Amino acid sequence: MVFSSVIFLFAFLPLVLLVYFLLPRAARNVFLLAASLLFYAWGETVYVVIMLTSITMNHIFGILLDRARARGGTRASMKGMVTLAVALNLGMLIVFKYANFICGNLDRILAAAGLPTINLAPVHLPLGISFFTFQAMSYVIDVYRGTVRAQQSWTRTSLFISLFPQLIAGPIVRYKDIAEEILHRRENLKDFASGVRLFVIGLGKKMLIANILGASVDRIYAIPHNELTTPLAWIGAVFFAMQLYFDFAGYSDMAIGMGRMFGFHFNLNFRYPYVARTMTELWQRWHISLSTWFRDYLFTPLGGYRCTRRRAYINLLIVFFLCGLWHGASWNFVIFGMYQGMFLITERIIRANRYRIFKTPAGNLYVIFVVVTTMVWFRTDDLTHAGVFFKAMACFGSPDTLLHPAGWYLDNEIFLAAIAGIIGSTPFLPWLDRKLLGPAPSPARQTVRNILALSGMIAILILCSMKLAAGTHNPFIYFRF
Repeated sequence: MVFSSVIFLFAFLPLVLLVYFLLPRAARNVFLLAASLLFYAWGETVYVVIMLTSITMNHIFGILLDRARARGGTRASMKGMVTLAVALNLGMLIVFKYANFICGNLDRILAAAGLPTINLAPVHLPLGISFFTFQAMSYVIDVYRGTVRAQQSWTRTSLFISLFPQLIAGPIVRYKDIAEEILHRRENLKDFASGVRLFVIGLGKKMLIANILGASVDRIYAIPHNELTTPLAWIGAVFFAMQLYFDFAGYSDMAIGMGRMFGFHFNLNFRYPYVARTMTELWQRWHISLSTWFRDYLFTPLGGYRCTRRRAYINLLIVFFLCGLWHGASWNFVIFGMYQGMFLITERIIRANRYRIFKTPAGNLYVIFVVVTTMVWFRTDDLTHAGVFFKAMACFGSPDTLLHPAGWYLDNEIFLAAIAGIIGSTPFLPWLDRKLLGPAPSPARQTVRNILALSGMIAILILCSMKLAAGTHNPFIYFRF
């Protein structure tokens, strides 16, 4: 069930909100858990068992680790226990997400050696398995570290991992950030209104920018390899970088907004990444819940920067190799991750933050160029397709611009979505809001501002409803992760 679907917007969410606030407080967690399981089962049917298995396994490991600490268990025994928990979580992820990728590569080696191949049948990839697995692992590791106490109630552990706003595509929530709210949250009108506002803004990012640009991107990336021109390759690459950002940032806004409606406060997941002036800064602003997860549960335990320079660079490469692989079971994603990691290492070697050029708009252009070219690996189907795109972007594309005129992929709606995307990827609108209000806004100014904000929200809802009614292009990129 996609957030930007008719059934979710006009049936599931309103009904869940209505019943939730009619129920006594003691019954709300149980109801939210039931709604979350229904939400997941709607698209995954029997594969909800996989998620429930993950929840139960990690719930048990959390309790065992907590009891071992209370009994004064040895660090070695607890370390063995958490290692087993992490191995089982990763094993589940490998089976469902990477088995076909691993066997496919082994089959090529076996075939080249003249040996029988495995020929594994396609394995179904459960929705959101990367997200809820990482979330579950963070819980068990935090219990092991003593950062949090284990949750004794299976219902509450299940709610933490399966809460539907962030279940399918994050943000990856830490248990310590919402543990108190699972037990004693207090919903209020201010949070609810703020949540609605965030949800509508996220819906607008998704429906009115990402989807519109995505329709053009799909057509460009489907052009036969020998017919792709240089202008269209660049248009497709730039539009996809914008589509990916607004698709995922929009989903994150909707998730965070819905969390607030129910009294949960999830951390920010995107902070205008395209205004970054180094790639290091970009990863401090992009998919923050994932980058901090890798920092806290992989990079720092490997030694982080608290070791030799060479070892620190190896740590970074390991992190970005796995970050790329996390995004998808394909060599394209591995190269995407390594490409990103190499830029971070280079910036650290040259100490980019010392150079004035990285504090000017030239730094922004550098980041945007790297992102746009990197995303080609993210979007193309395989290494051959990526090579065709890079060749065209390097001015070695088809010379026949009449076969696929750029105008076919740049109508007025797409042009307006691109302009909105450029503005929306910067903090211009929040800056303008603060500027118009001034340091001490008068009641009259505040009233005008509230009326304009409400009018904007209504306009976004109407436009999104029109798009839904028209049955336009409405995928969600991160569902495959």
